Amino acid sequence: MHHPSSLFGYPKEDTVAGIVVFLVAVPLCLGIAVACGVPPVSGLIAGIVGGIVVPLISRSALSVTGPAAGLTAIVLVEVERLGGVKPFMAAVVLAGVLQFSLGVLRCGRFSALVPSSVIKGMLAAIGITIVWRQLPVAFGVSGSIGDVIQQMHLGAVLLALFSLAVLYGWKHTPLARVKVLSPALIAVVASSVIARVLADVPGLALAPSQFVDVPLGGLSELYSELPLPDFSVVGRVDTWVAGITLAIVASIETLLSLQAVDRLDPLKRHSPPDRELLAQGTANAVSGFFGGLPVTAVIVRSGANVAAGARERLSAMVHGTLLLVSVVFAGQLLNSIPLACLAAVLIQVGLNLCRPALFTTQVSLGPTQLLPFALTITAVLALDLLRGVIVGTLVGVAFVLYENARKAVVAQRDAQGVWRIRFRRDGTFVSKPHIVSALDEVDDGEHVEIDGNNEYIDHDVKEVLSTFIQDASHRNIRVTVVGIDLSNAQPTGGH
Repeated sequence: MHHPSSLFGYPKEDTVAGIVVFLVAVPLCLGIAVACGVPPVSGLIAGIVGGIVVPLISRSALSVTGPAAGLTAIVLVEVERLGGVKPFMAAVVLAGVLQFSLGVLRCGRFSALVPSSVIKGMLAAIGITIVWRQLPVAFGVSGSIGDVIQQMHLGAVLLALFSLAVLYGWKHTPLARVKVLSPALIAVVASSVIARVLADVPGLALAPSQFVDVPLGGLSELYSELPLPDFSVVGRVDTWVAGITLAIVASIETLLSLQAVDRLDPLKRHSPPDRELLAQGTANAVSGFFGGLPVTAVIVRSGANVAAGARERLSAMVHGTLLLVSVVFAGQLLNSIPLACLAAVLIQVGLNLCRPALFTTQVSLGPTQLLPFALTITAVLALDLLRGVIVGTLVGVAFVLYENARKAVVAQRDAQGVWRIRFRRDGTFVSKPHIVSALDEVDDGEHVEIDGNNEYIDHDVKEVLSTFIQDASHRNIRVTVVGIDLSNAQPTGGH
């Protein structure tokens, strides 16, 4: 069956889905910006750009782009390291350019090289970071978790608890069947109303600093308040480090989300990854230029898009357009949203990323999956996200090399006393220690058959075998080699 690929192929379905995704995206855009320590408007700008720019370039029918919780840890660190929001926005623009270059170079396929245990560890560490950072906000505290006892605000705590009750209890209510409603939206609206009621209650009324702060006064006022990039820092090494980190992590998160959304697509379409990198790179460059957060394809919004019946990219564009309208014309409503409610929304997102079932699954898979997972979490929390992913990937690669090397050959003595050493996998330099150990089991005067049929044997291993054969002539060992060409391998003086 032919599926229309036109942007306007399903206007009715996509318009409805776009409205649903907009209602899901508003609290997430605001909450992620607050979690990153940047102006809330930066989260909305990112959502607008991700919704309008990406669908014009991407060929992913159902994915939705916006600010991602997965980049929160990077934004927090890099804003402080670069000396403010405006220098960071220059790094976002740079990340967009680098991402676009990755698309041009057709690097999308290489995301599959990152081990799944490392990706799960990265997401779990991000979840832990989000929860840890948002707990003080949920308690109404402007500082760290250590200030909760002295500064805890009862009104903020009540709103956060109410919001969490809505978020986790929503699926058990009849309203959960109404697609146009999302639990995050209901929590935001209800918390805003409750906060207004509590405004006259001593001890429970929230301070102005405990609400969202979006600039009012139309487009001119909005533009004047945007944290536009400071390009004077582009020549600094730390700016490039931030840009490279954002580009790599955003690309990995986008491509993983893309794979997940393609599996959800009822029409079973495939989204070209390199084209997606071009789209995401363009969006990040534009978002950073206008003071927006870095963006990725986001599975939460994309999943809501699919569930709402979307069919084409128009739904993402509707969501982005509605975000733009809300920023320009509904600033007063946005400013009535309590930060404690947004903290609750993000705590739920964080807990979903580091849910206990994820840890128990990794334990059940054994040390080759558990250790890279655990070390990635530890390294991300102790260092930063990029270095944590690098550490986890190196550990994962080390396990793969060890397993391949350990199982490259099988050696056993048959009933006739002949040692049969057979290659079950490619023989490479990492296999040498195990091959040498197998050859060391052969005693003087025995017969050895070495079988390398249908396997690749590299030059290092051939030299080891040639050295063994040379030594065997002095030890009365008879050697038969099958399927391995040793004509160009020279003995190295000892195996």
